[in-house]
Amino acid sequence: MPPTHRRRTPPRTMRKGTLALLAALCVAAAGTVAYEAAPGGTGTAAAGDDTAAGTHSGTNAGRGSVLQVVAHPDDDLYFMNPDLSQSIAAGHPLTTVYLTSGESDGVNAAGGRGAPRPAADRAAYAEARQNGIRAAYAQMATGDRTSRWTRSAVATRGGGHAELDVLDAAPSVRLVWLQMREARVVSADQPHSLHGLWDGRVPRLESQLTSGTPVRTPFAYDREQVVRTLTGLLETYHPTLVRTQDPTPGRYRATRKPTDHQDHVYGARFLQAALTRYAAEDRHRPHFTVQNYLGYQNSSFATALDPENARRKLAVLDAYAWLGGQDCGSPAGCGDLKVSRNPGGNHWSQDIRYARGNSTSWLVPAPGGRLSAFSVLDGQLAVWERPGPAAPWTGPALVPGTGMDQGVSALRLPDGRIAVTGTRTEPGASGTDYRREVVLAVQRTPGGAFGPWQSLGTPERDDATWLSDLGAPALAADGTGRLAVYVRDGAQTLRGRTRRAAGDWGPWDRLGGTDLHGNPAAATDARGRRYVFSSTGRSVLGWAQRSAGAPLGPATATGLPPTTIPLTAVPDGAGVRLWFRKPDSGDVRTALAGQTAGLRVSPFAETGGPGGYGGIAAAGRVLAARSADGGLGTAGGPGRAWERARVMFDGAPAAARTDDGRTTLAVVGIDGRLYWSATEGSPDAALSPWAPVGPAAG
Repeated sequence: MPPTHRRRTPPRTMRKGTLALLAALCVAAAGTVAYEAAPGGTGTAAAGDDTAAGTHSGTNAGRGSVLQVVAHPDDDLYFMNPDLSQSIAAGHPLTTVYLTSGESDGVNAAGGRGAPRPAADRAAYAEARQNGIRAAYAQMATGDRTSRWTRSAVATRGGGHAELDVLDAAPSVRLVWLQMREARVVSADQPHSLHGLWDGRVPRLESQLTSGTPVRTPFAYDREQVVRTLTGLLETYHPTLVRTQDPTPGRYRATRKPTDHQDHVYGARFLQAALTRYAAEDRHRPHFTVQNYLGYQNSSFATALDPENARRKLAVLDAYAWLGGQDCGSPAGCGDLKVSRNPGGNHWSQDIRYARGNSTSWLVPAPGGRLSAFSVLDGQLAVWERPGPAAPWTGPALVPGTGMDQGVSALRLPDGRIAVTGTRTEPGASGTDYRREVVLAVQRTPGGAFGPWQSLGTPERDDATWLSDLGAPALAADGTGRLAVYVRDGAQTLRGRTRRAAGDWGPWDRLGGTDLHGNPAAATDARGRRYVFSSTGRSVLGWAQRSAGAPLGPATATGLPPTTIPLTAVPDGAGVRLWFRKPDSGDVRTALAGQTAGLRVSPFAETGGPGGYGGIAAAGRVLAARSADGGLGTAGGPGRAWERARVMFDGAPAAARTDDGRTTLAVVGIDGRLYWSATEGSPDAALSPWAPVGPAAG
């Protein structure tokens, strides 16, 4: 991507950028890009500061790099922060790609009754949004929203040009503007959009250049050119973590309209197609993981962020909205005045949620202190093994079979083999080919290789009905050894398939429930009875077997308060213990479920916590959860003090207790490596320092 046009913003211009100019020149000269060292001292947040009380030794997840792909300027600020600001503060190289210019109706005004309405100018409004984004990123990276950017035009793999911006004071912070036309409506039919291009209703989607961009020549992309362009960016930046929006957000039950903006949905699908190609074709890349983020739906749930994180997030949005009125030297304006009356959006500044990747059931113990860990790297199931407590970890080994989505769950079967379930997506060659299905893989022998993936299909009729809104599956086996898989469907109910005695699978049973969100959690108690739980917008619903081998009982109200959606369920004696977050603080709560003439759940208990958001891992008395600073909080159990480790990671942590009395915690770091820590045998022992498995990429 050699630069063809370049300019530097004036001292007080608030502009943003993506691809490092030096990296672009290296690509042009050598066809590859060297990994960059993380800059020091550019972050303003406290993430990774291990001078705080209660911190034990750890690591900052190596030399990982992040690539974010969003549809519009501000999708990253609303739906990926504070993950975004924490990555910048930790010094991870970060590139954000904006698919469209976000030109909307071209009116950059706060609006309101009686307010004057300026003339529409889509090119100028798109430029003002760029200026606001550059101000927001400069503030996150340097504390100075007026910090300089270098802007240039670069050729894309798809045959057009993109704008590339690099923050001079922190050149590992980069912005790429593809400047395609946006849909200009949330869900109404608009063929000239990413949606229309994906479905083949228009042959090409034209550009919408901003008024100040160094890109001088308009262009248009067909479907294949968009995929090629995104694949080229992946090959240029070799990310170890890719952040994107939710390609399957579902529809509202009452209106059947999508729950998210159409550009969000189909932009994410274009990226899925590019990731599939990138994983297959680039043999020099590092391993990568993918994180999907919920969008507009966040306004329907109890808020997930603690007050301090919400305040910091809103301050970044204030910079984007041009609050303060600083002069950036641009006649287009210095921010997005449309959001200036309410920069927080529809409670979005108080929230962040992962569409997938909240499973904590991916670390599986075996006799003799053996452990197996599972994740998804490069769209394939990745397996790490530790043969015993004194043996080193090995892996990752990739199981054949591509298209795997993040968020797998694993379970040891009564015969000692491990089963792993997840979903697999095939983007398809045309818009109607998109498909997501549940798949299962089982070891051929205990500790041996996995057999081929088995498709369990999907309870969804087609993609059009609910936009393939299928939750990540949960896995459980009852005391008879019978295996069951449970998913939330697009109608927000629970569905399940059970393996029959003959070894085949029954149909997708309708198990009821309403207003289910996120992914179900399942566990089996000491009497061999399966339990399943799912969050609703206001509480938690539960299902349970009365005895091993019996059908799953009806959906039952638990009486629990609202959660932030992710749930963890683990066996606890004759019952199952639930772990979940308290809204508005991220503190950890727990409740015990059991059977007394039906499913009964005890009143919940508060266990404090490290703040933060996402799933909670639990094994014995040891807990692990994402902390408010983006690292990892750990505790010895209810009532024990929480400590913080400098480990930035993707998805959710996992925990397992082996038969030698050790408890092991694990996460997949920003760099795609497995990180682990363990107690020394006693339930009260301290955790060992966090250590990675394998060398850093590059």
